[in-house]
Amino acid sequence: MKNICFYFKIHQPFRLKRYRFFDIGNDHYYYDDFADDEIISRLAENSYLPMCDTLLDMIRESNGGFKCAISVSGTALEQLQLYVPEVIEKLKQLADTGCVEFIAGTYSHSLSSLEDPEEFMRDVKKQMVMLKNTLNVTPKTFSNTELIYDDDIAMLIKAMGFNSCLTVGAKHVLGWKSPNYIYKAATAPGLKLLLTNDKLGSDLSQNFNNPEWPEYPLNADKYMDWVAALPEEEQVINLHFSMDTFGSFLPASTGIFLFMKALPRFAAERNIVFATPSEVVSKMKAVGELAVPYPMSGIDEARDVSAWKGNGLQNEALGKLYGVAERVSLCDDRRLKQDWEYLQSSDHFYYMSTKNMADGASHAAFSPYDSPFSAFTNYMNVLADFLVRVEEQYPESIDNEELNSLLLTIRNQASEINSLNKEVKTLRANILNDDTLTVVEHEEVVAEPKAKEPAKAKPGRKPKAETESKPKAKPGRKPGRKPAAKKADE
Repeated sequence: MKNICFYFKIHQPFRLKRYRFFDIGNDHYYYDDFADDEIISRLAENSYLPMCDTLLDMIRESNGGFKCAISVSGTALEQLQLYVPEVIEKLKQLADTGCVEFIAGTYSHSLSSLEDPEEFMRDVKKQMVMLKNTLNVTPKTFSNTELIYDDDIAMLIKAMGFNSCLTVGAKHVLGWKSPNYIYKAATAPGLKLLLTNDKLGSDLSQNFNNPEWPEYPLNADKYMDWVAALPEEEQVINLHFSMDTFGSFLPASTGIFLFMKALPRFAAERNIVFATPSEVVSKMKAVGELAVPYPMSGIDEARDVSAWKGNGLQNEALGKLYGVAERVSLCDDRRLKQDWEYLQSSDHFYYMSTKNMADGASHAAFSPYDSPFSAFTNYMNVLADFLVRVEEQYPESIDNEELNSLLLTIRNQASEINSLNKEVKTLRANILNDDTLTVVEHEEVVAEPKAKEPAKAKPGRKPKAETESKPKAKPGRKPGRKPAAKKADE
């Protein structure tokens, strides 16, 4: 029985405003809020909301038979909360169905996995917390920025506790192998790899509305025929799309939403089922190891990382940014750390690409800049101001090792002070309790009826106490006279 895993990605960066050289040191706010609001509101109206409704209808009409996975970057969740909170509610509804698995990724859709392993792990951890707080989900499967993957990244993913990872089924890596199997990482055997089927994915995302395509028009019946025609032993087909594809790049007028709604019915006729990544990896074994010595991705024809690291401009910007990663991680300035997250978004470096031909046209279509050089200049102006702020926190005259040592000493002292403060509070509480007990005992012993005070004597008379203090006279004798001495002869 064949299993289809649909993956839908939602990501939006915080776009930079026009930032000039003379703004450095004077303006510390870098973002184009109007552009962010306009773009994500338009995408929500055309893509996110209708696609979420379509997925809910597919789940409902198939009685839970349709299943899929969704990844949402942290920056996209922030913008949705700010501008289109109703999309968050739709995502919560999808999560509540139990038929949609949310998968982990990097918070800012960053390139940290290629530049700084420690920052990469911090970025993923922050994204996990964001998904838990926003959608109340705990991902089990990982998908890196634009499916970037290699053997070194595999070890980091496994170290973070993930047992499965989605990446690209690149031809130059697979060779004669098929992407429609589960593989295991060569450097982390416990990590199962799910590979995308680029052929079936591009047929839908790029050719669905292409009248010049030989297979045009594409309908759900034909698409399921292609899946059913795959060799019997190829049991899992992973299809990865940006959710923007549905409704924006392929408008509703093309019939794309009707196409999606028809898929479960035609799949059931061919004994094809839909599954989540966790379900697939739990019931299928890996057929072999896959070694990926060099990074690959799902972007551009080459399926490598040249979309972000293909020229000197991009590498210069990345080097400057991640050169202060350790210092930023040590600071407690909330605003500085927020800017650090936003500036890591891979989109900023994608705009700097100088590629030509089809890849170049794709980069230019997404870029808000006139040229890659304008993108580089604007970003470096922003980065220059950001680095000044980092310098104010931790001067460059102190190297990282010395800085770490100083901060470690400060933190140890702070910890010791907190411990001593707790001890002082405990001792003070004990002393107060002891004082209370002593006072209570003293009151119980001393608390006796008090003797009445002697009455004051009247004027001209002696006090009664003085009278009582004198010895009383014997009976029969007059007071004041001594008894007569006895005679000697007696």
